[in-house]
Amino acid sequence: MLAALGMRAHDGRMTKLLVPVLLGSVRSDRQGIKAAHYMMRLLSARGHEPVLVDPLVKQLPLLDRMYKEHPKGEAPAVLEELADLYRRADGFLIVTGEYNQSIQPALKNLLDHFLEEYFWRPSTIVSYSAGRWGGVRAAIALRTVLCELGMPSLPSVLSIPSIGRALSDDGVANEPWIDKAADRFLAEFEWYAGALKDKRAKDAPPY
Repeated sequence: MLAALGMRAHDGRMTKLLVPVLLGSVRSDRQGIKAAHYMMRLLSARGHEPVLVDPLVKQLPLLDRMYKEHPKGEAPAVLEELADLYRRADGFLIVTGEYNQSIQPALKNLLDHFLEEYFWRPSTIVSYSAGRWGGVRAAIALRTVLCELGMPSLPSVLSIPSIGRALSDDGVANEPWIDKAADRFLAEFEWYAGALKDKRAKDAPPY
C-alpha cells in the first residue's frame, strides 16, 4: 500500500512531505498552470501536502530587497508568508516554461527574494513548452540557479512538450506516457526529500 501511494516508511511512520509548487508564468493565456495543477493533484494522491505559489496571485514586487534584507518584522506580508512556508517545506517543485532559451522572468524574481529559507531541501523541475522540446533549455538554465540558492535540483526532469494539448485545464494528462514518467519522477523526489527531512530532524545543518 505504501508503495502504491508513493510514500516511504521510516521506523513504522509514513513520510508526508510539504511541497511548495513554484509556478513561473504570469501571462494571461499561460499554459504552465496546467502543469502546476497536474503535479499538485499527483502529490496529493501520494499523500503529500502541495502548496501552489503563483506569482500572478502573490504579486511580489520586482526585487529591490531580499526578504532577509528587510528589518525584522518590516518585510511585506507576502514575503513573511512565503518565508514561513519555505522554512517548513521538505522540498520544492519548480514549474518553468521557456523564454528565449531560459527561464521566465517572473520565476527568477520569485526565487531571488529568498535564500537561507531554501537551504538543505531538494528541488525538482517540471518544464514545458508549446512546441516539441518541452522547455528543456529552461530546465538546464534553472539547475544552476537552484544549486546556487541551496536547493539543488535532482537528476530527473519532467519535460512536457505541446502542453496545450498534453494536459487538460484541470491538470489531467491526455497522453499515457506523462503519467508513467511523472510516477518515476516523483518517486525520485520523495526519496531525496524524505531522506533530507530525516537528516534535518536528527542533525542540525552545519550553518
